[in-house]
Amino acid sequence: MTAGRDQNRDQEVLTGIGVSPGIAFGRASRIDRGGFSIPDTLVEEAERDDEVERLEKAVRKSRRQILALKRIRRRMSDAVADELADILEAHAQMLGETRLVRGARDRIRSDGLTAAAAMKRESDTLIDGFQAMDNRYLAARADDIREVAHRVLRNLTAEPKNAFAEAAHGAILIAEAISPADTALMRPDRVPGFVAVQGGAQGHTAILARSLGIPAVLGIGADAMNIPAGTPVILDGQEGLLIVNPEPATESRYREKLAAQERERRRLEALIGEPAATRDGVSVRLEANLELPGEAETAMRNGADGVGLFRTEFLFMNRDDAPSEDEQYEVLAAVVSAMKGRPVTIRTIDVGGEKLSYALGNDIGTSANPALGLRAIRLSLKRPKLLETQLCAILRASALGPVRILLPMITTAQEVRKVRDIMTRMIRRLRRRGVELPETPPPLGVMIEVPGAALAADALAQVSDFFALGTNDLTQYTLAIDRSDDQVAHLYNPLHPGVLRLMDFTIQAALRARIPVSVCGEIAGDPALTALLLGLGVRDLSMAATALLRVKQRLRQIEFTSAAARARMVLESHDAVRTRMLLEDLNGLV
Repeated sequence: MTAGRDQNRDQEVLTGIGVSPGIAFGRASRIDRGGFSIPDTLVEEAERDDEVERLEKAVRKSRRQILALKRIRRRMSDAVADELADILEAHAQMLGETRLVRGARDRIRSDGLTAAAAMKRESDTLIDGFQAMDNRYLAARADDIREVAHRVLRNLTAEPKNAFAEAAHGAILIAEAISPADTALMRPDRVPGFVAVQGGAQGHTAILARSLGIPAVLGIGADAMNIPAGTPVILDGQEGLLIVNPEPATESRYREKLAAQERERRRLEALIGEPAATRDGVSVRLEANLELPGEAETAMRNGADGVGLFRTEFLFMNRDDAPSEDEQYEVLAAVVSAMKGRPVTIRTIDVGGEKLSYALGNDIGTSANPALGLRAIRLSLKRPKLLETQLCAILRASALGPVRILLPMITTAQEVRKVRDIMTRMIRRLRRRGVELPETPPPLGVMIEVPGAALAADALAQVSDFFALGTNDLTQYTLAIDRSDDQVAHLYNPLHPGVLRLMDFTIQAALRARIPVSVCGEIAGDPALTALLLGLGVRDLSMAATALLRVKQRLRQIEFTSAAARARMVLESHDAVRTRMLLEDLNGLV
């Protein structure tokens, strides 16, 4: 859409936080969802059961909507889809037998409130309680409660469930606040960009906007809400600017910038089919991380050498029972077939603690510290039938193409041996059933994401066929930092000397044992770290499919011999500041 200038107004520039890069032209469309004004209406005692049923129906409908939102993740990068999965899983759990739902139900029965009034009163009580806490992390839970309660209230009052989805095609959306769920419903072909008064660069809304490729500016300031509908605007998601009623020269300058970005995109696409190798001929495998089957198409389109990490958690989410062997097989078979002979690394289920699915949670208690509790391989070994079913599905899919099996959160060699024993039994079982399997079983590898696993890498290498370095969790566990907690998130640093040394210990153990080692954490998709990882000995990087071409571009600029020498200097650094300086020096030379 061409933004024509309103001759009656001067150009105005509003500044916020650029959270998703890109340039968008359009006309302002203000979205004012406001709050809910629900009167404390009472009902007769004989009508209370009907109100409870209305509440339950609205809760069930809300859960179905969250399930639909989960399906939308297929167009997102794997890391961002994982963020959305956590948000939606938390929201889905709030719609279970929680204080919010129980409290609303009790208010109907004891106080005689309507379903809407009961939900509004109970949610307000909970929100006030969380906001009063002297802890920003806990106080932020109020936002989740508000979002879930509003979803239920919209279903009770028949209010449109997503005002953002109904905005005019090509409009730049302006709102007081935009939730992650709102963002997930936006279609990039309809919404060129959005701004909001609230929010910051590290929030879930910002993360999802970046994943969808929608330019966005948050923290824009309340004046944005006064922009008349239809006013021409330009949104600069890189610099954090909203230019209202742009002058012709401004519009011309931004169209030139947009054209330059398009030329860069075409240059990257020209690398598809080119070898992923350094200037001096060292080849590197560039693979994709997938969370949903639909992402395989993007991986193939961007020239992925395979799938370095296929997460299977989505199979278990938002359902009341675990998926059958056939259900899992159909999904896995689709991905293996879609990759057309390129290897697919399938990770066994990694849920538990804060990501516990309804299908698995009925007989598993909660943990005071979910990240350190019953999750990943611990859950699979505690529930062997669950693991057996999943292994059978993976083994059957391996008949359609090369497959590897990856075990999450391994800490001991004994865990690997137990899984290998179970896999051997499942192979015998499938062959007795007459199922076609490859002659050689799929390689069995482990995620190195716990400091203890990295320090025991020599022992784990003796029982494993390959390693995959999960640097996201390795960094969090090593530094004892929850990067979702804004009070300490700034301390999250994968270049911390302790993290780098654990990575090097793992890589060297794999090289001595002559088993492959890959990096599948977020740093694998960061071109600024490609030279460092290559210099440390990594020859296999797995990342979001959308990052493949930028990493390939960087890889083809590197001279391996220089990278190797400089990487050792980075590794020997004693503090993070010097590490960053050495890394900048490394990137300037290779």
